[in-house]
Amino acid sequence: MVYQHGNHHHIPDEHRVYKPGAWLPADHRILKHWLGHHVKHVDKVGEQELIPVLKEFQDLIENNTRIHMYFCSMWDEVPHKPPYNKDVTGQSQIRDYKHMLQVLNHVFGRAPEWTDAAAGVGMVGVPLCAIFDYASATPSGHAAFLDPDVNRMLKKILNEWGKYLTSPDSASVLGNHRAGWFGEVGYKDLMEVANAAAGTSYKFEEMYQCDPSAEYYGFKSWDDFFTRRFVPSARPVASPEDNLVVANACESKPFALSHDVRLRDKFWVKGQPYSVLDMLAHDPLSAHFAGGTVYQAFLSALSYHRWHAPVSGTIKRAYVEDGTYFSEPLFPASASDDPSVDRTGKEGQYKIMQKGLTASLGYLTALATRAIIFIEAEAKEIGLMAFIGVGMDEVSSCEITVKEGQRVEKGDELGMFHFGGSTHCLVFHKDVGKKLQGFPEVGREENVPVRARLCAVEK
Repeated sequence: MVYQHGNHHHIPDEHRVYKPGAWLPADHRILKHWLGHHVKHVDKVGEQELIPVLKEFQDLIENNTRIHMYFCSMWDEVPHKPPYNKDVTGQSQIRDYKHMLQVLNHVFGRAPEWTDAAAGVGMVGVPLCAIFDYASATPSGHAAFLDPDVNRMLKKILNEWGKYLTSPDSASVLGNHRAGWFGEVGYKDLMEVANAAAGTSYKFEEMYQCDPSAEYYGFKSWDDFFTRRFVPSARPVASPEDNLVVANACESKPFALSHDVRLRDKFWVKGQPYSVLDMLAHDPLSAHFAGGTVYQAFLSALSYHRWHAPVSGTIKRAYVEDGTYFSEPLFPASASDDPSVDRTGKEGQYKIMQKGLTASLGYLTALATRAIIFIEAEAKEIGLMAFIGVGMDEVSSCEITVKEGQRVEKGDELGMFHFGGSTHCLVFHKDVGKKLQGFPEVGREENVPVRARLCAVEK
């Protein structure tokens, strides 16, 4: 049983939240404790001088009329009724953009950490998302986090935070104390998630490349730990000699499988249909996938974040498309909404989804910052396919480690996510998608192991 998933203790329905990838605790009370602690500190010490990048953010808000309107209004639009009358934690409200900046300023020098709260132990893997979460789903927040100027600023902020996460100081959260990543709870959750994928019983040093005799298992920073490599024998390549077998590109949990996807569709509406042209950033190769198949899965905060080639072939195109970081769709309230969403508002009013960004995975494929890699498979039965690595929440870097024209073997590394939440897609031609069989069941509890069999062309 995984603490982060809320399996170790009873969670009342009003406190349980569904968080694919477990980037935030399943028990909302743990998040209340985490943000409440930071807000209490900020309120106690009073206004502090902002670090340079947050001062630049403040200047953008205050010197741009449009953006100032967004950031003033978004906090007023948070519904004043339970559970939304207080911020994402349900305990301490982010009162306005100046308060937001002060909380960001305090949190900025901390890596994602475990929290030992009265309700239990959990990990806040995306602290900035916790601060922005509900406000980003208001009408003004929706506009703000789609705004190109705001996203350029957020990229700067996240890159600055990324510098800290690659520093030796950031490794302190990896300790073996109760709230450390190598503490009793963190270690147990890490290895339970990793071993559940393939039914193994490995120790950390048997699963991942590390030095168990060194401090923090030899990891020099939070990002060094986050982008850790597995021991090759722990994740063997599926049928390496059979090019008709497609390997799983990321250690991930299946989210959706869609056939006959349209080249262009309204990805922002309820249901979030895939829009291939937008997902592939209007690349000239996009038209090849009209009517094709999309497989999407999300990565766990507790597992492995490098990407691997699903097929043997040649890299045709590889680039990172800048996009949004905290944008999520607005949905009108209706009786068909998810049962976890409060429905006390009137029909047609904008609602804030308790699921947050992780409920918007289809939407994000078309808008979020993402790595796009086209691979010409050696198997003619598969042909041209695409991998999309989608940055979610705090991700400021999708790093591609292959080059155009490079030949890759199935299972070779393609790149990695840094710093935060993520999802990925594989896109196939319409004729290929109809022949692919054996995809994992959407909704399964365990990750599908990276490099394991994902599907195969029917012979």
